[in-house]
Amino acid sequence: MSDRAVMEMIAALVPAGARVLDLGCGTGELLAHLQAAKGCTGYGVELDDANVLACAQRGVNVIQLNLEEGLAIFEDQSFDVVLQLETLQNLRNTEAMLRETARVGRMGIVSFPNFAHWPNRLQVLAGRMPVTRVLPYQWYDTPNIRVGTYADFEVLARKCGLRVLDSFGVQNGRSVRLLPNLMASMAVFKFDRD
Repeated sequence: MSDRAVMEMIAALVPAGARVLDLGCGTGELLAHLQAAKGCTGYGVELDDANVLACAQRGVNVIQLNLEEGLAIFEDQSFDVVLQLETLQNLRNTEAMLRETARVGRMGIVSFPNFAHWPNRLQVLAGRMPVTRVLPYQWYDTPNIRVGTYADFEVLARKCGLRVLDSFGVQNGRSVRLLPNLMASMAVFKFDRD
């Protein structure tokens, strides 16, 4: 999460002083920001060795864990907010991890590349898989094993018994609320259990 504007948009969704679990926290940049700017506490969960070290160097509490194995080490509702930013599309069992996010946190916030963004649609119409700033890989070397859309997540949230509290798209560091499925390269959802 290196785009400062997007980081600030996500941070604005997190209440001050919240206990936060950041799944797939990368280098811990967002969690460090939440600690410094909003007095939040919590943990990052990361698999990559270099990212775990970067978190530790930032002073972010981090647990090295493969998210594919679930969140059984955490009690129900043990965090105020669970973040899953640009992580869902890399997981094999997206639905199970979304349910785990709702179990462990009182509130969840997810973000993911929106495959339905209009430039992606044009590239698919031209017979090619999209390659964009948000989806920067070729089809054969992408870490993304899922492609989803803003509209698809709304359906999945209902199926999982989640209540969407806020949602918007992000394009060029700006919030998109009008036609986000078409006009935004990134989708963001804030939810709790219904």
